[in-house]
Amino acid sequence: MAASRRARVPAVLAGAAVAVVLLTGAATPTPAPTPSAEAAPDDPVRAAQYWISDYGIDKAWETTRGEGVTIAVIDTGIADGPPELSGAVAGGTDVSGVGSADGRTPVGARDRNHGTLVGSIAAARGTGPDTGMIGVAPAARLLSISVGFGASAAVPFVDQVPAAITWAVDHGADIINLSWTTNTLTWDQSWDDAFLHAFENDVVIVVAAGNRGSGTDVVGAPATIPGVLAVGGVDESGHASVEASTQGITIGVVAPSENLLGIAPDGQLMRWDGTSGAAPIVAGVAALVRSAHPGLDANNVINRIIATADRVPGASVPDPEYGYGLVDAAEAVASDVPAVADNPLVDVELEEWIRLYRRGDAQPAPLPDEVEVSVPPLPPAEAPSEAGSPWLPTEASLREGTLPLVAVSAASILITLGLVAVVRRIRTAPRRLPGNPQSRSS
Repeated sequence: MAASRRARVPAVLAGAAVAVVLLTGAATPTPAPTPSAEAAPDDPVRAAQYWISDYGIDKAWETTRGEGVTIAVIDTGIADGPPELSGAVAGGTDVSGVGSADGRTPVGARDRNHGTLVGSIAAARGTGPDTGMIGVAPAARLLSISVGFGASAAVPFVDQVPAAITWAVDHGADIINLSWTTNTLTWDQSWDDAFLHAFENDVVIVVAAGNRGSGTDVVGAPATIPGVLAVGGVDESGHASVEASTQGITIGVVAPSENLLGIAPDGQLMRWDGTSGAAPIVAGVAALVRSAHPGLDANNVINRIIATADRVPGASVPDPEYGYGLVDAAEAVASDVPAVADNPLVDVELEEWIRLYRRGDAQPAPLPDEVEVSVPPLPPAEAPSEAGSPWLPTEASLREGTLPLVAVSAASILITLGLVAVVRRIRTAPRRLPGNPQSRSS
């Protein structure tokens, strides 16, 4: 990678935090230059794309430009019209319920530019050999899958995501780019099978980490899903971006997220900030790697990207700000990197994570070990007595019931008779009036 990182004043990302946050700030239209052969070597658009030379992308083009690789952009739709994207989109669909069947009609009044900006960074063709906006993998194919955020969709977002992922996988995506976040660490259980379907079909999923300036304080889903390649952002000098990126332990690599260029649906060139742009830079690098090494599986594509990333002095590896470092396209394509058997970014694969935390396929708890317990023998039972008439009292009933009842009843009767005799005696005694002598018979 070129050693220079031109320090410039970082742009401040402006954006509102919503349930699903599009990771772009206020895009500023920039007049597109008029292509001309004389101006080609000094084309201002190409000159403004500093990441092409600073991150080894132009050197990687000496080997490949992404031929034979398909990148699915699950976003607000890649518009059909800008000349820089002519021939780039090979197909698409809409899962929002409000877009066009081919996914090429931008969805959302506020966010409609987003998908086209993302797609142009990944695989724009330019307006000439050395003019106009060019993507990281300008020979790769794009799939445009339009989704709607918030009220701009007729289908709940939580249902759009698995439908979009599944469609992309089933229509030949080698790489899926997700430049949005949910601002939550967890994700809906309905997403499990779709992401698992992608991994089982050897698809690399690249996800934006999110932006502090848009209200994302921590890396959220889908960047927290085991197996994805989460991308953080840096400024033009290679330092972790304060506003245009979020930091967290799931970040795999970082790429530029400030002073980026992109093509809007109306063909205007726009300047923007955010990891929405950093993610398709890395998705484009993944396309270059897959094109140069068609035998590599998804795990080894990811391993090449993180193993060849430029380490940041003083930062740990992985680091919550930089992950494994700054992506280096030339090294990722050309270096000799030992193969791995598993995804190096995860300790627990998604399938095992689902088993452990969703509990749907959890194995039954093991039975306790059997321990022999000796029980002392019971005393011998008394021999049964001869059965008598059920109407006659038994010895036990007389002893425990009848005799005590008779004794209590007899005592009660005697006490009652004594009380009655006392009362009668009192009533029959002669009465004496106070102060009068007792009368005598004559």
